[in-house]
Amino acid sequence: MNEALIQTQNLEFAYDFEESNIPVLKGIDLQIKAGEFIALLGHNGSGKSTLAKHFNALLLPSGGKAFVLGMDTSNEALTYEIRRRVGMVFQNPDNQLVATIVEEDVAFGPENLGIPSNEIRQRVDEALKTVGMYDYREHAPHKLSGGQKQRVAIAGVIAMQPQCIVFDEPTAMLDPSGREEVIETILRLKNDLGIATVLITHYMDEAALADRVIVMDKGEILLDGTPAEVFAKGQQLRMHNLDVPESVEIAEFARHMGIPVPMDALSPSTCAQAIFKAWSSREESEKARAYLRYKEELSANLINSEAEPASSGSVIKIKELSYTYGGGTPFEKLAINNINLSINKGEFIGIIGHTGSGKTTLVQHLNGLIRPQQGSVLLNGTDIWAKPKKIRQVRYQVGLVFQYPEYQLFEETVYKDIAYGLKRMGVDKHDISMRVREAANFAGLDLNLLEKSPFDLSGGEKRRAAIAGVIAMRPAVLVLDEPSAGLDPKGRRELMNQIQSYRRRSGTTVLMVSHSMEEIARFADRVLVMNKGEIAMQGTVSQVFGHSHELVQMGLKVPELTQIFDSLSGRGVPVSSSVYTLNQAITEMERLFAGGAGNA
Repeated sequence: MNEALIQTQNLEFAYDFEESNIPVLKGIDLQIKAGEFIALLGHNGSGKSTLAKHFNALLLPSGGKAFVLGMDTSNEALTYEIRRRVGMVFQNPDNQLVATIVEEDVAFGPENLGIPSNEIRQRVDEALKTVGMYDYREHAPHKLSGGQKQRVAIAGVIAMQPQCIVFDEPTAMLDPSGREEVIETILRLKNDLGIATVLITHYMDEAALADRVIVMDKGEILLDGTPAEVFAKGQQLRMHNLDVPESVEIAEFARHMGIPVPMDALSPSTCAQAIFKAWSSREESEKARAYLRYKEELSANLINSEAEPASSGSVIKIKELSYTYGGGTPFEKLAINNINLSINKGEFIGIIGHTGSGKTTLVQHLNGLIRPQQGSVLLNGTDIWAKPKKIRQVRYQVGLVFQYPEYQLFEETVYKDIAYGLKRMGVDKHDISMRVREAANFAGLDLNLLEKSPFDLSGGEKRRAAIAGVIAMRPAVLVLDEPSAGLDPKGRRELMNQIQSYRRRSGTTVLMVSHSMEEIARFADRVLVMNKGEIAMQGTVSQVFGHSHELVQMGLKVPELTQIFDSLSGRGVPVSSSVYTLNQAITEMERLFAGGAGNA
């Protein structure tokens, strides 16, 4: 098929409510062919979603043209037909599921297209089989995991038999297992059904699987090529607030050392294979010297020297904590079971686990949002529910930032939102003003935004405002539930660095729930792994990520770098398998190939 499935010609767009009327899209010329898998990258605000909404006439051009199979999207008479051909799946599946039974939800679209009932039955069954959800056809959508919900949402689009599906950050809020489920579904759509897919994502490892990567910046196309071609321009991507997969970073470093790692080594497996091949081809004497260096450093305890964090006294103790949702009903679910945990002052604890493992239920007990059914939570030695009328005082000391910051923001201005807790605490006006600005600075929030409505902020700004509102109360414990979800790479780095900086300056204890293994590896002193409502594992980063096989069985992963060096170690290459940051990976590569640690 020579005709483009989707085509834009000098496409421009400006939102009517923008006072400056500056175009969000500027002169976009683009073609998408049938069956292509395209990853669309760009920092928050680069125009990705705005462009994607032109592909099925959700938005219409302010200038230029957009076509679907030759149909002009500006022609309102063709809108119905265009949206049959190009479907969309959004970030939060809860916003897309409308029925009480899975198969009814999937049937919703075809019913609105006027498809005969016998054909709808066939389409629903085929769509659910395609996404691996046929066995759940009679389940309630709200009882499914995040990844399962997203697959049902995808099935609902598939049932309308589109020729292209646009995915707008469908994995942003999912655990590693859920992300993998969705990406496997996208690949199946391409390979088995020939459906073109456009994936908007901030995960570079997902983009590496695409046929083609398009990078946007300031409403324009910055780069367009194969994943290997685009990720070869790592420095340029970083200049535009993006990143490259960790596998690409270490492959890039290897090439600088003269190691022949090909440009298309984009995944942990292909990168490890290339490094192993280069190592295998070296002279035996060189390999022997590297092995001796490895043994010497092991004996000197230079590798895996991570120590247990020093205890400075516990701030929170959890004793035999259990909680069940829907007790005594058909929907009864044990969320957490007999949790015992001591959290030390100043610790940074990372909490990981698959969706539904009990992470959020656990942290919501820490400041009394949920009251224990069994067991207790002690703050500085006192049961937080000893005096229920004073539970608000606990919430001033244990601050919680939710996964969806928009659920926390409600005031007329950002300033008032950040100041809300301080007013409830009885802080005087002068101190409120000082602490609001101090908290905004700590959270990396531009002070010029303080007089804006919180609902006019970007996703990243909302997250910072929510964090600032908690930090302003100067809690002894800061609990963060997926703080960087949905942010671009630069936004994630900035936010995490701000949190770490605040923790070091204030001595605050931080607990962070995250699906990013890389963030946990970089920042956590201790890692808790939740599984089926229990703490399945806990320890330092190297202790936990050293159990990669068990983590995978629990629906989790380890960082890409850990996967690479674990694979190399398993093949007999003298490297540590406990590598989880880029600095550690560089040190291992230098010792292995250059004869010394060098400067990492």
